[in-house]
Amino acid sequence: MGHLATLISDLALLLVVAGITTLFCKKINQPMVIGYILAGFLIGPVVSFIPTIGDSANITLWAEIGVIFLMFSLGLEFSLHKLVTVGATGVISALVQIIGMLILGIILGLAMGWSTMDSIFLGGMLSMSSTMITIKAIEDMGLKEERFTGLAIGTLVIEDIVAIFLLVILSTISVSQGVSGMDLVFTIAKLMFYLVLWLILGIYLIPSFLQKTQDLMSDETLLVTSLGICFAMVWLADAIGFSTALGAFLAGSILAGTIHGERVEHLVVPCKDLFGAVFFVSVGLMVVPSMLVEYFIPILILTIAVIVGKAVLLVLGMVAAGEDLRTSMYGAMSQTQIGEFSFIIANLGIGLGVTSGFLYPVIVAVSVITTFTTPFFIKSSEKAVAILEILIPDQWKEAMQRYRQERMATQKEAKNPEWKAFFKGYATRFFIYGVLLLGIGEIGLQILYPALNTIIGRETLDAVITCILIYTVMIPMLPPMVLSKRRNFTTLWLQSYANRLPLIVLLGVRIAAAVFLVMRPAYVLLHIPAWLLMIAALPLVIYLSRSKAVIGRQLEMEAHFLLNFNEKKLQEFQENTGGKKHAWLDEQLMVESYFCPEGSEAIGQTLKALQWGRIFQVNIIKIVRGETHINIPEGDETLRAGDILYVLGTEKTLTNFSLMNGYRDVLLESAETPVTLHRFIEGQDNDDEAHQLFMCAVPVKKESGLSGVSIRDSRIKSEWSANLIGIERGVLPILNPAPDFMLNTNDLLWVLGSQRMGQCLIQKGLL
Repeated sequence: MGHLATLISDLALLLVVAGITTLFCKKINQPMVIGYILAGFLIGPVVSFIPTIGDSANITLWAEIGVIFLMFSLGLEFSLHKLVTVGATGVISALVQIIGMLILGIILGLAMGWSTMDSIFLGGMLSMSSTMITIKAIEDMGLKEERFTGLAIGTLVIEDIVAIFLLVILSTISVSQGVSGMDLVFTIAKLMFYLVLWLILGIYLIPSFLQKTQDLMSDETLLVTSLGICFAMVWLADAIGFSTALGAFLAGSILAGTIHGERVEHLVVPCKDLFGAVFFVSVGLMVVPSMLVEYFIPILILTIAVIVGKAVLLVLGMVAAGEDLRTSMYGAMSQTQIGEFSFIIANLGIGLGVTSGFLYPVIVAVSVITTFTTPFFIKSSEKAVAILEILIPDQWKEAMQRYRQERMATQKEAKNPEWKAFFKGYATRFFIYGVLLLGIGEIGLQILYPALNTIIGRETLDAVITCILIYTVMIPMLPPMVLSKRRNFTTLWLQSYANRLPLIVLLGVRIAAAVFLVMRPAYVLLHIPAWLLMIAALPLVIYLSRSKAVIGRQLEMEAHFLLNFNEKKLQEFQENTGGKKHAWLDEQLMVESYFCPEGSEAIGQTLKALQWGRIFQVNIIKIVRGETHINIPEGDETLRAGDILYVLGTEKTLTNFSLMNGYRDVLLESAETPVTLHRFIEGQDNDDEAHQLFMCAVPVKKESGLSGVSIRDSRIKSEWSANLIGIERGVLPILNPAPDFMLNTNDLLWVLGSQRMGQCLIQKGLL
């Protein structure tokens, strides 16, 4: 009971004093963080007229839990979608600031005679601005709607991501007591590998679990489950050798993308506030006045370095990214402070025993001072801009304006070129599926094989079973690893003969990587010669990557992942469209008409032979031949001179289709500008009903015989006389699905056809 009594008395003291100090800070319009630090100082050993903490070990433990909750909450506020929307300005300004302040901190530390490790950690602490303080200052001043606010938040998002990497790198440097280039590269590569693996598996599994248990999730159950996921990720990160902060941040960012994200964030607030308060109070406990007096000059130097250094570097970064001087200055001045991440880095150094005792109170003092000065500097941004306008020569102003205009023009010109789209898809799929294949192999080799060895204890049998299980999971990953998206690849292939050699080389790289990753488990476990494995693996990888069954399974998995990843965004889209559930059909699907002139190479060829659907991902939904209307033409339909073709696709696919016709001696001529599918259907009012096309939704039921069947095998076109133009799976819209895509129960199939389609669906009991 004695230990419990000490814990309770310490908590009572901590929370009461913290409550009083935060009230005081609220009164003078300062962040609550300052109040917590002040509370820690008051209940520390320095102030004698207030009781002191009895057992600091308890407070340290609670403070570590506080870091976990702070990082978990930061992840919940972050969401992976924010990273996509940050833009070049946020990335450039954040990296310029971080690298600049990191170098400046190391130089200042060494110049003041501090140790190498102290200087490195100092650089890390100075490079991190405070998300909490910046946002609080902006909100208090009513500047949330200003343009610079979005840029500042984008910069802070990148800083938060870099901070996670920085924690891992600093931990590695601390353990090795030095900077080894290869060790650092290995650590970063290992971090990237596990980061991608965790995110992919987390996004694939966690939202699915929450969806299936949605009806059972009360607030209490959701809180317990979310915290369970958080601490499981923390344990996993620690077991692998990374910081607990990384695991907590990842758990939060995964949950942020689910429809429960905001609810979890709301439920976690009391826990975060309680344990976060303990953490910041523990920061205040480290403040020693005698040290502050002793290190007054370094504190002053570092404070000036933070304010001036961050302001200059962020302005330079934002101007370099193409922003105007005023926006850049406001964005920079809002981040002239250090905060919570600096404390976490300082705490890491203390925990690892690699930093000196004076560094913590020094950085706390710098943080407190810069927190107080941040609102003042935001208010003075306009004056700073006016002064700079006077000081900067006219030639420089003109050069900056020209640079900004040229950069904006370059960005506009660079939008959606084919090679850019191809490389983006190539790199993304290659990296993600490469990591997955490598991760599956590593899990099999490092976890599964030792476990089977313990249970069965027969080396050869254990190895064979492990290989079978590894390859069973690997097979669906091969098609996207090996093959590029057909639309981009085909467009570039037909566009120019000069494109073909680089495309072949890039395809060869993908195949070689896939073969290596497939070979590795068998080579390690079964000790089969590499040359023999290569001979066997190469044709097998090529065959499996083109297998319809494998592609169908892979497409289903990819759709499931996309549904989970975009769940929250899709939900928000539906809400924002005023309940118009199927708005995506109207907005994304377009119809364009083409005329088949005399002399066209297309005359006399069947639609199947032309392969427009496979190459360009478009559908020929109608052919008008004089007075004859051929709705949803079959593949054996032969084109004639004078035919008018109505082609369905997205804006992108129709653009590629038009370009490709131009490259090949004008197969077809565009007859009318594209219109939305919705407008096209409405525009048929004056046509004979027998000539009209209709659109309807068909639900996939268990008894329909469509569940578990690929689109190719469903015979929708041949039996229903319809084109499948899209699928709704939950809230996920899937446009122009691939023929090997597998249908599931409760899918909603959007089909386009004539009166014959309607009669067929009624006869089958599907409508």
